[in-house]
Amino acid sequence: MSVVFRFDDDPELRDVRIGLVEASGLSWNRASLGLDNRFQECLNEFRATNGSIVSKERKAAVRAMLRKGKYRPAGRGKPSSEYLLAAALEGTFPVVNFFVDAANLVSLVSGYPISLIDGEKAGSSLHLRLGREGECYVFNEGEQVIDVEDLVCVCRNEGNDCVPTANPVRDSMATKLFACARSAIAVIYAPQGQEGQDLESACDHLAGLLSEQSEAVHWAIVVPRPAKVKET
Repeated sequence: MSVVFRFDDDPELRDVRIGLVEASGLSWNRASLGLDNRFQECLNEFRATNGSIVSKERKAAVRAMLRKGKYRPAGRGKPSSEYLLAAALEGTFPVVNFFVDAANLVSLVSGYPISLIDGEKAGSSLHLRLGREGECYVFNEGEQVIDVEDLVCVCRNEGNDCVPTANPVRDSMATKLFACARSAIAVIYAPQGQEGQDLESACDHLAGLLSEQSEAVHWAIVVPRPAKVKET
């Protein structure tokens, strides 16, 4: 993979696992058509089971992963995977383009939030840390802003600064994936422990879908470094 991803040395991030799926040479010939029949069939099956494929334990574990400092993953601050679940059950699942829809579908069935960002705009060096006081960014075309203080954030380099550009709730307009992008990076957020055990399957599932419209796709799992043991 060309992306270098590192964790901040912060004990608050010890319960987070990251799955990275990198796709290059994106083909937009059919991507603008959005959901195809396979995706729609999956949504129909999901609704038929009332979303029971994602357990209450999985939802609770993902929320616990985001509960840091002042941040509370509820209401408008809940994980994006929960928004997708509600949309699927209500019949309002968003249709955007092949790549975004693929990430949304994998997020829906796995219960893990996923950020999908433009690889060229984000750069090849990404950093996971908690948002700092006063940090925020615009997340939609209506120029609405999300306050990311204490929220788990993916950051990119901007000059000498490391600025938040994505998180498990809403992604920044600065690096969102739009038509004609040449590369994409999917960041899958999963908790440590039993409820994070499907992260590898989620990466493989998404990589398989993206490979249909990409020249090359690679994925990897990234975890925080073990805490240093003090010598006595």
